[in-house]
Amino acid sequence: MNTTGTIGRPAPHGPVRDLDTAPTMNEPTAARRPRQKLNRTRKLQLIPEALARSHMAERVREAESQRAAWHIARAARLQRRSRRLQERAERASRRARRALAQAVIR
Repeated sequence: MNTTGTIGRPAPHGPVRDLDTAPTMNEPTAARRPRQKLNRTRKLQLIPEALARSHMAERVREAESQRAAWHIARAARLQRRSRRLQERAERASRRARRALAQAVIR
């Protein structure tokens, strides 16, 4: 069992801080080396927000594509209906002209 720490003092979780890069009190402020390993909790807290933002952007794109598909399907249905009604009106017009022609001939 390779567990570090004890029951009373468990080992800390998270990133390990490098003591070589941490500033000491003896070094002057200008001569301090920049820390190599920073506390990443802020970045880690922003990850779910970025994931949620990308998820919502994907959902918006999906909704827009569904809306466009719905409009195209509706336009096609209306066009077919218009064509059927136009053909029906043309047949009625032909019947009326034929009936008129037959009435004139008799």
